[in-house]
Amino acid sequence: MTSIAADKAQQQPIDVLDDLLAARFSCRAFLSKPVPRPTIERILTAAQRTASWCNSQPWRLEITSGAATQKFREVMYAAASSGKPNAGDFPFPREYRGVYLERRRESGFQLYNSLGIARGDKAGYARQSLENFNFFGAPHVAIVHSDEALGVYGAIDCGGYVTSFMLAAQALGVATIPQAALAFHSDVVRAHFGLADDRRVVCGISFGYPDLAHKANSYRTTRATIADTVRFFDD
Repeated sequence: MTSIAADKAQQQPIDVLDDLLAARFSCRAFLSKPVPRPTIERILTAAQRTASWCNSQPWRLEITSGAATQKFREVMYAAASSGKPNAGDFPFPREYRGVYLERRRESGFQLYNSLGIARGDKAGYARQSLENFNFFGAPHVAIVHSDEALGVYGAIDCGGYVTSFMLAAQALGVATIPQAALAFHSDVVRAHFGLADDRRVVCGISFGYPDLAHKANSYRTTRATIADTVRFFDD
């Protein structure tokens, strides 16, 4: 056994999880190569173990491949580029302020800098924003939706599912990007997939194999420290 193989064999489960979390990133440029159906089903099988409130497992998914992805891409891109008002099922953040605004700006400027979009170039920002609706060239899209009656708790459970999906995908060499933008036009999504009126679109996940040579995939976002996010109480 090689030393690398031996090291991997000695890894503890927390180390494996740590590696997956560190390696995962929001991919913004994909190869056109499709992910085999058995690989997608393996991701789904793992993600289905996600914990949920009262074991309700509220997530439902619509997954596109091949021509279905292209059809959905055309529909979403047309809606977004037409200036159609956003019509999400869940309220969007009222505002980003303080450290949340700082983190959002840092992430945005990292992306724009990697692509050579000058600070203040609003037309460039808009063009890049529309790439959300091009799915960044991904060959597959998953739309995650929940039951209206479950409200925010159903959406929270779906958020846990999205994380499980992304980590399972990462473990199989598949890149992902979770996209709230695809829920901006939830009425269009519902009509396209024939979803019932009581289904609430939480987000999309574009996925496929990453184009690691693309500049949009050349940077990684930072993370806050434990001291920034946690308070401990012992007495």
